[in-house]
Amino acid sequence: MKKLFAVICGIVALCAALAFGDWALNHRRGGTANLLTIYNWGDYIDPALISKFERQTGYRVDYETFDSNESMLTKIRQGGTNYDLVVPSEYTVQRMKKEHLLAPLDHRRLTNFHYIAPEFRNQPFDRGNRYSVPYFWGTLGIIYNDQKVRAQDVQHWSQLWNPRLRNNLMLIDSARDVFAMALISQGQSVNTTSYAKLKKAQDHLKTLTPNVKAIVADEMKMYMEQDEAAVGVTYSGDAREMISVNHHLHYVVPSEGSNIWFDNMVIPRAAKNKAAAYAFINFMLEPANAAQNAEYVGYATPNAAARRRLPKRVTADRAFYPPAKTMTHLQVYRDLPLKTLGVYNDLFLEFKMFAK
Repeated sequence: MKKLFAVICGIVALCAALAFGDWALNHRRGGTANLLTIYNWGDYIDPALISKFERQTGYRVDYETFDSNESMLTKIRQGGTNYDLVVPSEYTVQRMKKEHLLAPLDHRRLTNFHYIAPEFRNQPFDRGNRYSVPYFWGTLGIIYNDQKVRAQDVQHWSQLWNPRLRNNLMLIDSARDVFAMALISQGQSVNTTSYAKLKKAQDHLKTLTPNVKAIVADEMKMYMEQDEAAVGVTYSGDAREMISVNHHLHYVVPSEGSNIWFDNMVIPRAAKNKAAAYAFINFMLEPANAAQNAEYVGYATPNAAARRRLPKRVTADRAFYPPAKTMTHLQVYRDLPLKTLGVYNDLFLEFKMFAK
């Protein structure tokens, strides 16, 4: 009995020590009630805005980054860290909804949602914005060097097959994006699930290989900035960054169509501090803050009031804020079945091997 009593006392003492340790850690950190844990893409917010948010609200921000939707989704699924706010792309919002990883939004608490332009609300991936608030949007397009190619020769996807671009084309290392280019050039949907259409697109891509200099990710910036390639297929935000370094670079969205993507603020179902998440969303929707963030990051803002605050040279640039006619031809990626995504990836890998 004495041994049992000693064991019980030991367990009680251990629990008390653990509880005190947890209290002490929280006390030193200022507690968790005022902690906001954000999971976002790298270099995707003006750091000055985080400091401003902390000063204005009293919340402290723990900011972590990811480099792909897939790595982010894996970490959310695993749990461990309870993120309060995450910034996934549109097709990942769909997937997270299906897996019940998101908390429905209470629009009564989104006091600044009205600043989002109507054309960016109620998108097919989240009807009624039940789970997401637009953060940035952009396009897939063509960046080119005016010292190496004429503007009129790179306005459409089909022109990338021109033999004069031999060993001068950079492609983004992304199955969906490269196939989007090929599918659109053949008049097909970027969300096709037809194996026959995907195989035909792959065959078309194989005829492009003489022009392909490399299939890369962030390295494209270096190639284009240093005049090492004439043309690249990339995202609008990355293009703006390259153009800021090399004034001979220009960006165009083919008028026949392309991909339009949306990154969005969401609150995970496992969030510990939803009040802080709502406060941050409203803070980022304030026109002055949204405009400052757009200038820092370089992507297009869905915030109508913020757009009016941006310099005319930015909003008048049709490459980054395409005209309505082009916008009607832009397609949003849908979250395709895993089996279909596997087909995209397998065919893309075969193309990459063929291109070597």
